Amino acid sequence: MATANTVTSNALYWLALSLTPGLGPTRGRKLVERFAGIQDIFHASLTELEAENLQAHSAQHIALGKSLELAHDESAKAIAAGVQILCREDSAWPQRLSEIYDPPLVLYVRGNVAALPRPGIAIVGTRHPTPYGIGMAERLGCDLASRGLVIFSGMARGVDAAGHRGAIAGKGKSVAVFGTGVDVIYPRENKKIADGLLESGGALVSEFPLGSFAAPQNFPIRNRIISGLSIGVLVVEAGEYSGTRITARCALEQSREIFAVPGNVISRNSWGPNTLIKQGAKLTATWEDVWEELPASVKMELESERGPVASDGKPQVSSLFDELTPREKKILAVLKQDALTHIDEIIERLEPEVSSSEVFTALFELELSGKIKQLPGKHYVKSF
Repeated sequence: MATANTVTSNALYWLALSLTPGLGPTRGRKLVERFAGIQDIFHASLTELEAENLQAHSAQHIALGKSLELAHDESAKAIAAGVQILCREDSAWPQRLSEIYDPPLVLYVRGNVAALPRPGIAIVGTRHPTPYGIGMAERLGCDLASRGLVIFSGMARGVDAAGHRGAIAGKGKSVAVFGTGVDVIYPRENKKIADGLLESGGALVSEFPLGSFAAPQNFPIRNRIISGLSIGVLVVEAGEYSGTRITARCALEQSREIFAVPGNVISRNSWGPNTLIKQGAKLTATWEDVWEELPASVKMELESERGPVASDGKPQVSSLFDELTPREKKILAVLKQDALTHIDEIIERLEPEVSSSEVFTALFELELSGKIKQLPGKHYVKSF
């Protein structure tokens, strides 16, 4: 197993293969299958490599030792950055990823590598969700993570970020699969989420070399890893031409379970999940809808660690309300989870029972405790 201070010899060769220009995961894997072992590839002559139908520049890069030289440099950078490099021969390698058609040759990992092979659900969706979509992604991420499932996603704006936030709030683990190097947080605004994810025992993962920038073509490529690491993929909101469709298609090809949160039929963000439900995806409203579809072995594993889960899938709203002041309860009664409410409307509806200054104070306390969210333009929504 690779650690933050070492890279196994075999991982070094797999890394060299991944850094060979013109090769890629599928060709690289097929090349390994034609030789007795990964190291034999780098001891082969140029003639032997060309006989395997490699592109000329790929064969030369390997035969002349350039690929191994790049791997040594990359390994040194990874060790200095506290990044682990895993190959499929390492004990920490997530076996679910080996089941897919085109697994990556290596994984760069920041954080807890033990989170990768654990059972988990991918939460994916549009970068431009409605308040309803944000609330559902956070709530489901929180509920599922608090019951021991890892939340996998891509750290993108919108639904991805909401799923990660929910997992952190639920004191669970979450893994973000990057379309950049693991040392490049993208978008930058999600740095706080990345830090929280690492602090809570999660991990940042990528197949791209350190320093890789946010090239548009990288993000569809990484989606197969998000679905490949998971038991199932949960789609919250996605338009007709959303990149989420790629992740859902990958999940189907990988024989993963598909879950979808139903949405308003006149909302363009509901096209993706509603279409998936028509095609047989599991309609998902609460964490229980996901839990009942998990393999029995996974349920037993999670319950042996955390005890039996509660049978009631409804959010514990009553316990949340017990913690609130009378003013905060009145404000929550005005707010909705699936629609925006402007601050002027809140003040107007609560007059004369609650003064405007008391409204401001209560809104601040509710936002601080995570029970509501403030959106641009002084609009507010419930978070549960």
